[in-house]
Amino acid sequence: MLEELEPGGVLVIDAKGIEVFDYSFANELFGKTVLSMAGEFQGRFVVVEHLTTYTHENLAKAMESLGLTIAERKKGKIELLGKVHPADSETFSVLVGAKEPVSAVELSKRLNVNLTAMNERLSKLMSMGLARRTKTASSAGREQYEYSAFR
Repeated sequence: MLEELEPGGVLVIDAKGIEVFDYSFANELFGKTVLSMAGEFQGRFVVVEHLTTYTHENLAKAMESLGLTIAERKKGKIELLGKVHPADSETFSVLVGAKEPVSAVELSKRLNVNLTAMNERLSKLMSMGLARRTKTASSAGREQYEYSAFR
């Protein structure tokens, strides 16, 4: 299934009807999935939805213990679970809310962050499997990159 997912594609893990899963299950299934998406399947995204209070808690703890982050879609909004710095969450939120891919320069202006810090944030989000980078040309014709998250 993951092999068939195109760059920019989203793997949705629907936990509807699953009342409980334990920490070790969350660690094994979601940890391996997130690691493969960030490594072997770069540019693709994974999101989990319909978590109960218990599955949410176990998944968040499992991801945190592994030093990983996963996106949860809840009532139409995206939240990050696991090990996530507020700056990463802020940058991710802007990417999710953007109508189209945006450059690092534009993001740095929107968030009032210097360009070096923004590039570091974006690199981190890409390594976490939470952002995608595509090569484009600026209005002046120079090569640049634009960043996006899933919708």
